[in-house]
Amino acid sequence: MRFAFVDLWSYEDVSANAAAIFEKLSTGAMPCDGAWPSERVELFRRWMDTGMRETASDPVPAAAAPAEPGRASAASVEAIEGRLSRVLDLRSEQYVRERAIVIEHRSALVYMLSEAAELEHALMCEYLFAAFSLKRSVDEGLTPEQLAAVERWRSTILGVAKQEMLHLAIACNLLTSVGIGPHLSRPNLPQPARHYPSGVRLELLPFGEQALRHFLFLERPEGMDLNDAEGLAAMENAVPVMGEEEIAPRLQEFRTVGHLYRSIETGFRHLAEKMGEENLFLGPVGSQTRGELFGWKELGPISNTEDAARAIEAIVEQGEGARGDWRHAHFGRFLSVLNEYLHVRQNAPGLEVTRPVLPVLVRPPETGGEADLITDPATARVADLCNVAYEMLLHVFYRLMSHIDESADQIGILADVAVGLMTDVIGPLADILSTMPVGPEHPGRTAGVTFELFYQPDYLLPHRKAAWLVGAELLTDAAATAQIEMRRDRRFEPIVTALRSQAEALRENAV
Repeated sequence: MRFAFVDLWSYEDVSANAAAIFEKLSTGAMPCDGAWPSERVELFRRWMDTGMRETASDPVPAAAAPAEPGRASAASVEAIEGRLSRVLDLRSEQYVRERAIVIEHRSALVYMLSEAAELEHALMCEYLFAAFSLKRSVDEGLTPEQLAAVERWRSTILGVAKQEMLHLAIACNLLTSVGIGPHLSRPNLPQPARHYPSGVRLELLPFGEQALRHFLFLERPEGMDLNDAEGLAAMENAVPVMGEEEIAPRLQEFRTVGHLYRSIETGFRHLAEKMGEENLFLGPVGSQTRGELFGWKELGPISNTEDAARAIEAIVEQGEGARGDWRHAHFGRFLSVLNEYLHVRQNAPGLEVTRPVLPVLVRPPETGGEADLITDPATARVADLCNVAYEMLLHVFYRLMSHIDESADQIGILADVAVGLMTDVIGPLADILSTMPVGPEHPGRTAGVTFELFYQPDYLLPHRKAAWLVGAELLTDAAATAQIEMRRDRRFEPIVTALRSQAEALRENAV
């Protein structure tokens, strides 16, 4: 019996595709001769969670030790054994304790929440770039079985990117809850480690082993001592901890995303006790983004400490796993993809699953760092068309995340425009860009979506009628540019239609 191209008699194939097999077993789609009883499905899950031992004589990982509430246990590190331990590049198998972040004032809490929002935003862009770089058909040199694997990898990465967008929305609701506006701005990529703590370096990478190892480093559970991908190791320049007497906020060191959010949760609890919940949670609940607009049950109103703690727990669980159970969190999903990718490459040496995408920009980065630039005029125009659509998406998100006087119907329209921009404009443009030449300096290489922001101030248009009309104007101009491109490439036709429809929706409802 075979699942996709998996040989179920092969330990390597089954362990490489364990997550996908478990999903099929759980729904009863496997085996073909009848669903397994629940106790057998649970046995398979336990086999996954305990390192996927090849034989019964292999050592059993240490039992999960009691963990500090909300923190990964040392066992979550030790549980990475067998084949998976050979995939990872652990500096140490011991749990690494993180030092505390000091949050004594609202300003420090806001600073770290804004840092979290920027990080979620940048991670989303990294994951989308990698997903958009993958090939899409057998006409690009893939067998049907290889294409099926590529589609699984793309689906996994896009699913994680969608959750990063959810985490960004939660961070913005947390900011609103303490009386501050949402934060959607961020530095352009690539960003050296000095902007973020010493262990975090952010840049766009096409799908591959380097990208997946980088993603694992970014999403690693708190306490895991993991090396970043080769070529991406950041300089270790530790940032001093804030003193309790300091009133001006500044960057404080955090090693993992989970460490950052646990420190923010501690900050919420400390400030609520210090100043009283009624004085900490000043922001209006009605101005926060509602999860039902996008099918996000984790996104709810935040008006007290327990609401904030639940929201933060949702982020940490999706990223590193509940109490360190990382198997089905972002970390585990990326590890499963890397494991399967390495297995596929082992069976087909030299296989290329991505288009020849080169991470490039339209204009030099503000940091003064080196970057490859698009020199083909047509490609540069399309890249900036995608950037304008991305800018418009941020304008719409700001209205959704800080709406003041929109009606319920208008909020629904904004949500529809946001989804339309993502699925009908940015996604198709990214696909087209990955087939367009960078320029004669890079023969055979194609471009990718650059996610460039044109200016650093936040993208809030504060006056409702003006915001809707300005948005309609931007989308109309973008449609006109796309129509020019459509004269040489019919792939732009549905993009033109989508931009015009979105512009009309904003213009008709700007009342």
